[in-house]
Amino acid sequence: MTLPRLMPLSVAISAAGLLFSATITTALADEHEPAWAQGRSSDMADSPLAPHATPLTVTAEEDIPLDHLRMPDGFSAEIWAHGMPGARMMARGDDGTLFIGTRGIGRVYAVLDNDDGEEREHVIIAEGLTQPNGVAFKDGSLYVAAINRILRYDDIESHLANGGDIPEPEELTDAFGLPDDEHHGWKFLAFGPDGRLYVPVGAPCNGCEVDEDTHATIHSFEPDGSDMRVEARGVRNSVGFDFHPETGELWFTDNGQDWLGEHGPQDELNRLSESGEHFGFPFCHSHGIIDPDLGSEGACDSVTMPAALMGGHAAALGMRFYTGEMFPEEYQNAMFIARRGSWNRTLSVGYDMQVAHISEDGERAAISPFMVGLLDPRENDFAGRPVDVLQMPDGALLVADEYNGAIYRISYETPDYVEE
Repeated sequence: MTLPRLMPLSVAISAAGLLFSATITTALADEHEPAWAQGRSSDMADSPLAPHATPLTVTAEEDIPLDHLRMPDGFSAEIWAHGMPGARMMARGDDGTLFIGTRGIGRVYAVLDNDDGEEREHVIIAEGLTQPNGVAFKDGSLYVAAINRILRYDDIESHLANGGDIPEPEELTDAFGLPDDEHHGWKFLAFGPDGRLYVPVGAPCNGCEVDEDTHATIHSFEPDGSDMRVEARGVRNSVGFDFHPETGELWFTDNGQDWLGEHGPQDELNRLSESGEHFGFPFCHSHGIIDPDLGSEGACDSVTMPAALMGGHAAALGMRFYTGEMFPEEYQNAMFIARRGSWNRTLSVGYDMQVAHISEDGERAAISPFMVGLLDPRENDFAGRPVDVLQMPDGALLVADEYNGAIYRISYETPDYVEE
């Protein structure tokens, strides 16, 4: 069975845009400027480019842009849950509870699954935390990462099912010993096939030299925070990864540096084939671009190159391998990747979900659009920001839209005109 190919969005290229150049001059941000302005050159001091604020209020169901979403034939979307401002990374409990982290609003949500057709309700497990973006679930316990803090909520689903009080979490912060930098300090959490908890530690800057055993890394730990290992170095800011269902290899997204140009360096999709590999930051970007300030000849020689490029400043975040039986066979073991969308370029890109198909040799990937429509290129405006994806037991995909505080469910039915 062959599905019609989904044509990519046409995005005009601004003649007035900055060109990526190894000779571009940068300036350190004034100490009074926000962290995101680091690296902005003096001739860009008056630039209107700045991160887009995330609404911290509830988006009414009728205002959620479900009708904007476009996917290949046979796929459809529905609102699975809503009313959770800032909803970002997701983890599913053994009993079907969906746990959701956030950033600016400082909350962790839980959505109880149901089969009665009623609207799903959510509860707030925790609030007042500092960017509790990362959530993971293992052996009945929910793990939450809030910058340097790691909290574990034991037997959490039993408490939720019985309508009881949320248990006090076990504080594992000292055991993990993570740095407390807020710039790129928000975390993504996932347990690997080896049972270890994988935790990224972003660079505490836009572009700077770092301690390669501490920052711009992906670490792994035993679940209690012991036996730390540095799995990957030179990773500027990864907020999404997953493990290949057959090889067990770690694949991860990484966000490129800002203010080096409108169209680059591009975000990356990377494959870790051997623990300890270096992926370039801060000396080498994307597919072999030497940093104009910190790099030198040969800076990219020993760097592991990306498996694929994800677009300049597109904010490629959460990703998952697909192993379900609902979608057509061509999607088996493909990666679905959420792109939150750009701010550091005049003409926007992202605000969508891409699919990555791995090459036959298992080392590279081909990227193509899957879910689009939230970005209007004519108006250069957006209506939603996908940040994470999660496969459900029935093979459907959940997609978290941070901007609207909603979770979409993507399902598939064979079109009537296609013969099975």
